[in-house]
Amino acid sequence: MQTKEFNYNGKKILYRTAGKGPLVVLLHGFGEDGTIWKNQFDIFPNYQLLVPDLPGSGGSERIDDMSTEGLAEAIYALIKSLTPGEAILIGHSMGGYVTLAFAAKFPEALNAFGLFHSTAYADNEAKKDGRRKGIAAMNEQGAEAFLKTFVPNLYSPVIKEKNPALIDKHLNAVRNFSAESLVKYFEAMMQRPDRTTVLENSSVPVLFVMSEHDAAVPLEDSLKQCHLPPLSFVHLLQASGHMGMVEEAEEANKILIAFINAVETIA
Repeated sequence: MQTKEFNYNGKKILYRTAGKGPLVVLLHGFGEDGTIWKNQFDIFPNYQLLVPDLPGSGGSERIDDMSTEGLAEAIYALIKSLTPGEAILIGHSMGGYVTLAFAAKFPEALNAFGLFHSTAYADNEAKKDGRRKGIAAMNEQGAEAFLKTFVPNLYSPVIKEKNPALIDKHLNAVRNFSAESLVKYFEAMMQRPDRTTVLENSSVPVLFVMSEHDAAVPLEDSLKQCHLPPLSFVHLLQASGHMGMVEEAEEANKILIAFINAVETIA
């Protein structure tokens, strides 16, 4: 896996890439960077894998437009710097919101996409209120203090009890996050529109990965959206919270490999 930099409108976008072949892109979520996909770095030997840090996360600088649409435009530019062809784009949580914005704006650039613990529904008022409280906490206490209370709730009760080292590793990876970036993300998530029509109108396969222990994206919401695309691949992780790529890495890898191989067969 090589780590490289891409210049986007004068701002640095850090990304990791490996392999050759059709392009597979993995987007991380809020309070993460691309290393959250570390368990998936070596599972696509016949593809080119691209794992960026979204603008404002990890080694990537904030850009002028930190909306989900603005982030999608940055990822589009990065993808087009690597290939003129189509890509498979899979986003975790907030990365799924960016994926949906990408699918709405650049459908011709995709031959499949996936929502990994993510949703096409806009924030309801309760969710927005929770984000406003989070913004207030970050402005008052800083990013690190906020993430120490936020991140553990992303994991299932089983992981919290039996493997707390996963949570510690997650927290250590995001110690240098700026509160400004996290606030920008929360604002973008509150402002994003309902994108269920993107699912309904999709002409490409769509992957849904969900979990019954996911407190961030309730299973009920996930189940309501997964029938919307004409062609859906739906998987339920049994022991995960919101972090299936870490909590059930082996099962998550099987799901991702099966989906991507199926997309190539369909194509």
